[in-house]
Amino acid sequence: QVQLVESGGGLVQAGGSLRLSCAASGSIRSINAMGWYRQAPGKQRELVAGIAIGGTTNYADSVKGRFTISRDNAKNTVYLQMNSLKPEDTAVYYCNALLRTTTGLALLNYWGQGTQVTVSS
Repeated sequence: QVQLVESGGGLVQAGGSLRLSCAASGSIRSINAMGWYRQAPGKQRELVAGIAIGGTTNYADSVKGRFTISRDNAKNTVYLQMNSLKPEDTAVYYCNALLRTTTGLALLNYWGQGTQVTVSS
């Protein structure tokens, strides 16, 4: 069993900042990559930012220069620092991890339960 637990969402005014955290726990052998996705009402889930085990990062164009993803490999935790937030950033943010469990060698995809981020204008 693997769990991804997110925290840090909330309500913030435009221009403000939030920091999301996601801790992975359970029967984890290794984590290849972690990332954050978001889904706004009536829209498809989209990638916000990702980080590989070696530290390589990628970002959606809409958040480049405003959001920063980081990772603590020892704690199996990924963070998303969100600055200069805009109303269009309002969405449910989901943590994602691509990992191997202790019970096999296959790469498996896991999701957190989601955390709401609301940016008021």
